[in-house]
Amino acid sequence: MFIVTGGAGFIGSNFVIKLVENKKNKIINIDKLTYAGNYQNIKSLEKRRNYKFFKANIGDKKIISNILKKNKPRYIINFAAETHVDRSIINPQKFFSSNVYHSFNFFNEVYNYWKNLDSGSKKKFRFLHVSTDEVYGSLGKNQKPFTENSLLKPNNPYSSSKAAFDQLIRSYSKTFDMPILITRCSNNYGPRQNSEKLIPLCIKKLIKKKNIPIYGNGMQIRDWLHVSDHCSAIYKVLKKGKVGEIYNIGGNNEKRNLDLVKKICKIFDQKNHIKNFTHLSLIQHITDRLGH
Repeated sequence: MFIVTGGAGFIGSNFVIKLVENKKNKIINIDKLTYAGNYQNIKSLEKRRNYKFFKANIGDKKIISNILKKNKPRYIINFAAETHVDRSIINPQKFFSSNVYHSFNFFNEVYNYWKNLDSGSKKKFRFLHVSTDEVYGSLGKNQKPFTENSLLKPNNPYSSSKAAFDQLIRSYSKTFDMPILITRCSNNYGPRQNSEKLIPLCIKKLIKKKNIPIYGNGMQIRDWLHVSDHCSAIYKVLKKGKVGEIYNIGGNNEKRNLDLVKKICKIFDQKNHIKNFTHLSLIQHITDRLGH
């Protein structure tokens, strides 16, 4: 039995769909369906016999306790989080309430469930938390890549809240020998991504021939990984990862934001040629994001 939280979001929904394809897997998906969770992402799974969906806040201890006791999961994969950096700058309190306080309530119920299992089930149980590479902060141009041993230096409220929860569950692993795993991935792209994110935002603006906002000079570099590859890596860590370890997941595919947007614009030029017009003209540089 798998329990997935935040399974209506971008990465979570892709992971749930991957799990459901194997009819031997039984999956419960818990999501409170905020801006980051879209029921349309998982609507196609409604009639699957090996799948159930609960609309709930993971911070609701009573609901979570009942789901755990009734379904007795072997694996819990936690995607549930407020995830948009810009929104965290506008409302940091909401991010810490969700990503730390409510997440702790959820995790503590999982701990209570785990500690009452028999010894064999305890050893087989896994809690995998999906974090982010943003907890490491940013790199200078000539600095070596981050490793799992890099210091945590988050630069915004979103990544700070993720780092806080990472440290919390790590402490349970060290103090109580709870079998946890943490993954930290670079930027994802692919189907079902929220339209506020760079690549879908760019495409949406190009379709409507509206200006594409680029923060600052657009020289910020991101490592990109397709969401299906990320999901495959998560599953591999879940099944083969060493308990208590952190696993960085990357695509080895670094691009400057401006170069990426230009590439998409050129594809639009090729597919939708307009005389005396280039989609590159829609690029608009705006004031850089705080802490970028």
